[in-house]
Amino acid sequence: QVQLQESGPGLVKPSQTLSLTCTVSGGSITTNYYYWGWIRQPPGKEREFVASVKWSTGGTYYSTFGEGRFTASRDNAKNTQYLEMNDLKPEDTAIYYCAAGRTPFTITEVAGYESWGQGTQVTVSS
Repeated sequence: QVQLQESGPGLVKPSQTLSLTCTVSGGSITTNYYYWGWIRQPPGKEREFVASVKWSTGGTYYSTFGEGRFTASRDNAKNTQYLEMNDLKPEDTAIYYCAAGRTPFTITEVAGYESWGQGTQVTVSS
């Protein structure tokens, strides 16, 4: 099973940008049939889908709140995925996890992701 490690925790002000990194070990980020996702858990709420990257094409998929503000990407040579978050809002405050899941599953369904990082705190506050 792959291991995932997030980095880039931070405290930022509203409207600022923050980038998260997820280093993958024990497997390749291009392994067939895997989606590499970002999930978050706001305080007092359940985990929710943020974004996902397809193993083959690198195609990206976003939640409605992430579309247009967040950009998920990957570096195959570094076996690493990234999440750049722009125009951050206080409601983006959450623990952010990187995760991996093998198809078939619905990529927006959190329960479908089988491997998880430990999570990193992102706080957006003035």
